[in-house]
Amino acid sequence: MELCIATEPQQGAEYSGLLNLARCAEDAGFKGFFRSDHYQHLGEDDPEPGLTDSWISLAGLARETSRIRLGTLVTSATFRLPGPLAIMVANVDRMSGGRVEIGLGAGWYEAEHISYGIPYPDITERFDRLAEQLEILTGLWTSEGPYSFKGRHYTLTDSPALSRPAQSPHPPLIVGGKGKRRTPALAARFADEYNLPFGTPQDATEQYRRVRAACADIGRDPEDLRLSAVLPACVGPDDLTVGRRAGATGFPPDVLRHIGAAGTPAEVVDALGRWKEAGAQRVYLQILDMTDFDHVEYIASQVAPQL
Repeated sequence: MELCIATEPQQGAEYSGLLNLARCAEDAGFKGFFRSDHYQHLGEDDPEPGLTDSWISLAGLARETSRIRLGTLVTSATFRLPGPLAIMVANVDRMSGGRVEIGLGAGWYEAEHISYGIPYPDITERFDRLAEQLEILTGLWTSEGPYSFKGRHYTLTDSPALSRPAQSPHPPLIVGGKGKRRTPALAARFADEYNLPFGTPQDATEQYRRVRAACADIGRDPEDLRLSAVLPACVGPDDLTVGRRAGATGFPPDVLRHIGAAGTPAEVVDALGRWKEAGAQRVYLQILDMTDFDHVEYIASQVAPQL
């Protein structure tokens, strides 16, 4: 099982804090370092410091790290046009030497759209736009000549399609969500990885089954699609430390033990074992206190070697 770190910088982190945690995760041996794509703080507490754009900050991390994989969980299809997004991601992939992955979703947080003047259509249109964006991204990255696309929401005419990423055929695409129909279908058609954002191993067993069935429906080998999950992490040697770290998540430790990777190293290893049995091949451990480097190092030294 691969372990990655997932972060939520909109909750209060400038680029310097993001870089420090990414370097900590890289030095500790984690496979990847991923960030959310939000333009507004979630919740009612202090929103300072200021926000960072996901792909601008990932470009910086691409030049200031050397091994760890970098990406988004997840980029919102409402935020950017697919043509410029394809160029942006390809550029960052080349800047990193081929270490970029992109999670792409329909978008869900209406407040940030209102705050920054971003159109926020209904859920059906957002999923339609997501499907077209996935097709356009893969088309622009793999086309050998002028690329054209005519959809309901986007039209590209004779694009030179020169947004060449370092990875071939393109950076891994991650599609996630809990939808029972459209999400599995989009993952089966376009994704290199399907991600379940939070839940339990029991939830994962059923949703992974749907995704594998969607692959079979279109003649794709289900084994070609990596399965993953995001889990809030809260690990420590004793209840006092676990309780203190749980405070950064907004959940009590008993809830985190149910929906996340929480408790002592032994408890977390057992929890990750249940996720592995459910089918998860990669787990993103969500770290909300981005100044707690000891937490990241503790997981790397006490949990990762036992998996």
